[in-house]
Amino acid sequence: MTDNLSSEAAQSIDAAGALNAARKIAVVGSGYMGGGIAQVLALGGARVALADVSAEVAQNNYDRLLAESDEFVAAGLFPAGSTEILKQNLWAAKDIEEAVADADFIEEAVPEVIAIKHQTLARISAAARPDAVIGSNTSTISIAELSEPVTNPGRFLGVHFSNPSPFIPGVEIIPHAGTTAATIGAVRDLVHAAGKQTAVVKDVTGFVLNRLQYALFHEAAQLVEQEIATAEDIDTLVRTTFGFRLPFFGPFAIADMAGLDVYNFCYKSLQTEFPERFATPKILSELVDAGKLGTKTGAGFLNVPAERTPELIAYRNKAYVAMQKLIDDLGPAPIN
Repeated sequence: MTDNLSSEAAQSIDAAGALNAARKIAVVGSGYMGGGIAQVLALGGARVALADVSAEVAQNNYDRLLAESDEFVAAGLFPAGSTEILKQNLWAAKDIEEAVADADFIEEAVPEVIAIKHQTLARISAAARPDAVIGSNTSTISIAELSEPVTNPGRFLGVHFSNPSPFIPGVEIIPHAGTTAATIGAVRDLVHAAGKQTAVVKDVTGFVLNRLQYALFHEAAQLVEQEIATAEDIDTLVRTTFGFRLPFFGPFAIADMAGLDVYNFCYKSLQTEFPERFATPKILSELVDAGKLGTKTGAGFLNVPAERTPELIAYRNKAYVAMQKLIDDLGPAPIN
């Protein structure tokens, strides 16, 4: 270790190295969310300890996860042999201290109450190795605020799985201002090894996932309150129109393909009734003013070369037909 590194930075780099070299993991909070995360990491090949408020709760949830895995295998949701892998890689600890004692990475997944999280993280920090990386599955609480009871906070960050974690492929990685680059890289590698995809975002209120999710819900709820459409009709529109595209393309890819000039015009139309709520984003105006209109000009938010447009359209059409076939094969969701 070089002399000009601080002790905290050196420990964080050591933590990243340990995480890449060995994969002993503890998940603290073994309920539905934490248990699912433990399944993901254990099936990815890591040795995973489960911990909870008592040994009995951890053991009961361990048993539940094995039974659940049998059901998933029978339904074709988990590969054959998954339960055997879980039996080899997953274990129930008597308490938090035992679970984290030799862990390279610890994921806190206790209830979304800051006092409970602080108390839990203090116990984790006191019992874990000083080079262990610590993550929180919080979906809303400031990572900087959560880091307060953690010694060497450069090794701490948000690692936000979505529910149900065995089946949702994306994981939000949220460093606070002091999280080291080595820690971020090591956690991304760990999550990728479990077959998930990651996006690194800044530590702001709501992060990214929930800001987007709740922005849509907020607008949808207002439409129902104003009796413009029913909840059922809004759900139908979302899942059969723009939501139908979202498994394949994010909002910027969709905008680039539609044409940023079209988006700019639509904002102006919306502003006739909602001038503040639908103010044109500055970044969109700047791109349009610069003649960067999306795929048709070869430059936009994502700068897809214009010559790739036919290939992109062919992929899009094939993807949408395949999606409809999947929906037809599955049948309607058992809601109504």
